[in-house]
Parts: sequence; C-alpha cells; structure tokens
Amino acid sequence: MKRLKYLTLIFTSLLLALVLSGCGSKPLSDQNVLTNAKESKTITWGVKADTRLIGLIDVKDGKEKGFEIDLAKAITKKMLGKDGKAKFVTVTSQSRIPLLKNGNIDAIIATMTITPERQKTIDFSDSYFDAGQSILVKENSPIKKVEDLNDKTIIGVVGSNSVENVKKFAPKARVLQLPDYAQALTALKSGQGDALTTDNVILAGMAVNNPGYVLRGKAFTTEPYGIGVNKGQKDFREAINKALSEVEKDGTYNKLIMKWFGNVPGFNYKEVLRHD
Repeated sequence: MKRLKYLTLIFTSLLLALVLSGCGSKPLSDQNVLTNAKESKTITWGVKADTRLIGLIDVKDGKEKGFEIDLAKAITKKMLGKDGKAKFVTVTSQSRIPLLKNGNIDAIIATMTITPERQKTIDFSDSYFDAGQSILVKENSPIKKVEDLNDKTIIGVVGSNSVENVKKFAPKARVLQLPDYAQALTALKSGQGDALTTDNVILAGMAVNNPGYVLRGKAFTTEPYGIGVNKGQKDFREAINKALSEVEKDGTYNKLIMKWFGNVPGFNYKEVLRHD
C-alpha cells in the first residue's frame, strides 16, 4: 500500500512538471518580458565576457566588468528602480541571438551592430554606441590600411559581420574565422593571420593589454551598436530606449565613456560622448 502511494505521488509530480513546463503555456520568448522584469525586479542581459573595456570576466572575483556591463546596470536601475537587478549571461557573437530567441536572456548588449539582416530576426533599441571597424596588426607590420589585406589572411569571429566588410575593401583577402576574440587574438599572435578585424573599440581593448600590437588605418565602416530584444516586445524595447535616453541626459553615459575609454592610446573618446 505504501509503495502504491509512493508511485502515485511520483506519477502526480511528473505530470505536474510536464504541465508546468510546456502544456498550454507560452514559450519564454513569447511572454511579456517587461512585465516579467517588473515582477522579478530583474533583467537578464546577454553580455560579452572576452572583450576588454566592453565586457570581460575579472579573474580576481569572477564578475563581468566593462562599459556594456555598467551601462546595462544603469539602464536596469532606470527601468526597475533602485532595487532593480541586472543579471548577466555570457554570450558570443554566434550564440547571442539563439539565446535571446530561446528565452534564455531578456536582452543582448554585446557589441552587436544594428543591421537590416539582423532586424529581420530581432528588434533593436536606439544605438547606444557608434563604433567603426578597424584592423589590429603587429607594430612592425607593413599593413597600413584595410586595402593592404589583399592576398593576406584576415582573422575574424564567427557570427560577426566584420569579415564580410573587409572583403568589400580587400576582395582577395583570405579568411580565418574563430569562435571568439580570445582565440582570434591568439591566432594573430601565433602568425596564423596578418591582421585581426572587428570594431575599433574592441581592438582598443586588445591593444591596451598587448604591447606590440596597434590599430592601423582609419575606421572603414560605421557600426551603431544596439540592444537586441525579441520580436513582439515593443513595450520592453520602448522602456529600454527611454532608460537609455535618461542615462545619456543625466551624464551617466559620458561618465562611463570616460571611465572605460578615457585613457586608451589612439582612441578619441570625445568622439563618442553624448549630450555634451
């Protein structure tokens, strides 16, 4: 009798779990993200963890740190109040959109350029940073500009649009794409390629931490970064835009720019300040 009651209890628990996990309920990505965020006082952000100055895990305390991390925290406070909490999930250029679509994160703030192609899949906030693509090379490299990459090997990251942009200026360039920036930089250092390309602000972080490597040439694209949200989340996107505008107007944005980019050699942080 006890065994029967025990089996009945297990069966009931399993049935309840199945009901709660799927039957008749909306997928996470279809739920109202803003409502959920207000109820939980939490926004889950997809962020980079391998990009110095932007989003990098500090080995000393295991916490994500960088411009986008601080900006996400500031936006969260504006949206949810002083008790609002920003939760972070590490993403790569390749994984960030799938994680958003699956409902694992509420929003992406991970050096993602607003492009027409991406807008077919997700929605974007207003631009929160205007970057430009450049190249990183060894200090003694003969490469002076992007056009010099013809018949050379350019290193990029899977899931970004950087390599395709380079091919417009150097159509004969060979391509090596790797999963993340850490592996891409390692490949450049080991001589697997002649230059590494991505947005100048990301390359600036690499140059700061790797003496002997420099940014070359002027930025050859305009890369407006936007916060990615799922389709059908208009109120959430509008709330983010409102919070972003407030962060810019009250001076918080400029303070974060100066904090993270004020002392980077070769990077003119004044060009990206807002509401001077």
